[in-house]
Amino acid sequence: MNWKTLAFIALIGFGAYQHFHSRPVHQAPGAVAAAVPQQHDAQAAEFPFKGYTLQPLQDFQIEARVLASETYRTGRESELSPVDLALGWGRMSDSAVLDKVRISQAGRFYAWHVDEFPIPREEIEQSSANMHMIPADGAIAGRLKDVRPGQVVRIQGWLVEARSGDGWRWRSSLTRNDTGAGACEVIFVRDLQVL
Repeated sequence: MNWKTLAFIALIGFGAYQHFHSRPVHQAPGAVAAAVPQQHDAQAAEFPFKGYTLQPLQDFQIEARVLASETYRTGRESELSPVDLALGWGRMSDSAVLDKVRISQAGRFYAWHVDEFPIPREEIEQSSANMHMIPADGAIAGRLKDVRPGQVVRIQGWLVEARSGDGWRWRSSLTRNDTGAGACEVIFVRDLQVL
């Protein structure tokens, strides 16, 4: 075989790997992540991380279905958080509901669209969120990049405020009841498991 044939075979193989590695995971109807996220006051002091100062605001744990995942490589926030996960819990983890909801991510936001509401609007808004993930180490960063829509994940960490010496600040939402700019959670991820 000549090098062009080998390159073509390698390209096809890489494409197939990417397709099967990133395709959504099918879930049967029914809520696969019923519990609401848990949080309480953090007992940790601020600490330096990648040239920033992180202040833990709340201990945070969530078990949720991945609705979408987006990787970011540009913008200051990507220095800390290369991956956003749109997550759903309660009925927003149920395929019977999600089959009627179109999900998208862009510009550090998560959007949903429906032709008709399968559940009340407020429930969609309060049972799903876009979350900015700050991986604590390289192993967690690798796991975050491998997460696929449809999977159920358990994430433990802190909701944080990130600051830099030049006055820049990025603060997590502390409630699931808000929407729009500033409503996303900024999570320092200390552990991530795919269930």
